[in-house]
Amino acid sequence: MRLALVLACIAVPAVADVSSAITDHILPGHARLVEATEDLSATALADCTPDAVRPAFATAYDAWVSISHIQFGPVEDQGTWLAMAFWPDPKDRTGKALARLFAAQDPIVDDAARFGEVSVAAQGFTALERLLFEPQDDPAYACRLTRAIATGLAQKSTALDQAWPAYAELMQSAGTEGNTRYQSVQETQRALYTALSTGLEFLHDQRLGRPLGSYDRPRPLRAEARRSERALRHIILSLTALEDLAPHVGAADLVQTRSAFAEAHSRADRLDDPALAGVADPASRFRIEALQQSVRTLQVAVIDEIGTPLGISAGFNALDGD
Repeated sequence: MRLALVLACIAVPAVADVSSAITDHILPGHARLVEATEDLSATALADCTPDAVRPAFATAYDAWVSISHIQFGPVEDQGTWLAMAFWPDPKDRTGKALARLFAAQDPIVDDAARFGEVSVAAQGFTALERLLFEPQDDPAYACRLTRAIATGLAQKSTALDQAWPAYAELMQSAGTEGNTRYQSVQETQRALYTALSTGLEFLHDQRLGRPLGSYDRPRPLRAEARRSERALRHIILSLTALEDLAPHVGAADLVQTRSAFAEAHSRADRLDDPALAGVADPASRFRIEALQQSVRTLQVAVIDEIGTPLGISAGFNALDGD
């Protein structure tokens, strides 16, 4: 379900602290991503075996998940978001893209300048996860592909990081003469709010909703990063990152929002189900559903305490009935 956002075309109070969101959340998050992906690339170039690469992969994937809710700005301009991690992937485009590369023994994997031409489904963390956590019939080509993906992730992360200062200036100079990207401060506030609200929506509908499926038809194989048993970790990382962003978007103490984040964190921390395999077990499923409901409560709190003061109304039809 989509949490429809209807932006009110009225002046709104200056609630969101755009500058602090940029300097304390967005820029540091991208800097950490560059550091982690550069280490991942260096590691893969030195030793491309799965055992050697997995620790650096985990750190880099953490860094991406922790900033992946920022879907505006350079990541949108450069069309990078899906190339960093192609998920959800209901048609298994990642598996198919990797299979084509292996079948053709495509030498493009040895050309860093051209590797970005391959399917985005084969370029990012989800593709790399398969190489590192599934048996490979052709370890030699898998090694070359591992290095190509790792190098590409570092290149894309660096490009995003280098583009952010100029984009930050556009956000911070919103409403000034000549700024056609952001013609009012309210537009930048709405961009930040959208990042927060859609991040929560993705958490509820995709990271939790996809593996939950329905009671009669749970979908554990649809859990994000299940091969590396990172599904729950991504939920916790996402909650942490969005909680960090919220005070920069909202005003005052955000009592309801902070309480809702604490409840969601508490439920996630108690799950002890890294791949969310428990969606198929009635007892475990109940706890995962309770976590999903706590995220829904969090969404409502964000609407009430942040969206409404910003003059942004949300369609409650998507929240009704939960």
